Amino acid sequence: MAIGILYLFLTFVICFILVHLVRLAYLGFKSVKKKPEPPKEKEKPAPEPKPKKPEPVYYIVEKKRAKKSYSAPKEIQFKD
Repeated sequence: MAIGILYLFLTFVICFILVHLVRLAYLGFKSVKKKPEPPKEKEKPAPEPKPKKPEPVYYIVEKKRAKKSYSAPKEIQFKD
């Protein structure tokens, strides 16, 4: 019985180590494949456009009612 538990433990440890070695090898090969980009000539960056401010979102909240059914939700359209 004890030898079976030992074999089970050793199998788990070996598999654990192998899985992590394969993952590390994959990451290593992946990082070696990537070639660093050559430095580009210094250019003046184009002026960045001002980010548009997102429109505020408004919700219509109905007061609590004693009814069980409610009207369809109301939609608000903004002019562009």
